[in-house]
Amino acid sequence: MESHDWDQRYRSAELVWGTEPNRWVRRECRGLPPGRALDLAAGEGRNSLWLAARGWRVTALDFSPVALDRGRRLAAGLPDAVSDRLTWVEADARTHVPEPGAYDLVLIAYLHLPAEQRRTVLRTAADALAPGGTLLVVGHDTTNLTEGSGGPSDPAVLFTPDDVIADLADRQLRTVRAERVRRQPHVANTAGAAHGATAEAIDALVRLERPLPAH
Repeated sequence: MESHDWDQRYRSAELVWGTEPNRWVRRECRGLPPGRALDLAAGEGRNSLWLAARGWRVTALDFSPVALDRGRRLAAGLPDAVSDRLTWVEADARTHVPEPGAYDLVLIAYLHLPAEQRRTVLRTAADALAPGGTLLVVGHDTTNLTEGSGGPSDPAVLFTPDDVIADLADRQLRTVRAERVRRQPHVANTAGAAHGATAEAIDALVRLERPLPAH
């Protein structure tokens, strides 16, 4: 899907993903000391807003202007001390090259791309990490297509924890966690909830760190 497709999807609902952060983002990031964060493919900004409320200075990047406008409106309802920590950037994560070594946290949540594009995004994200920084990747696992619920139906854009690790094998990152995790899938409307799937969604979760330089 291109930016105009996502614009249309975001226009079709008040909030496509809601305002609460993703559960895995919350679990993995709540113990990290605040610093500078990059949220790639941030959508309406639910994870960025949560990080900013916890003291992070966040760059929320997405190629959908409709999603970014939603995020800005949500941020406008927060205290200035929180909203001032947010920078909204309209750009395509597939081609955007973030500042190398600049971020204490890079988040990639549910960005689903063909393998070669995914590899490029992951490597530029890894290169953007400062020493000691965390790269967190979360998305629908390949097994979700046959064993889970929700998410893309195209196997070419799904991935596993092993895929992420392989994509970043030459980036000298330390693996903190690489696992499949299960959750109830997001239901965007009450009609969907009435008929909705009860099977759990299966996500791939990978958390890596750039080691601190040896003394």
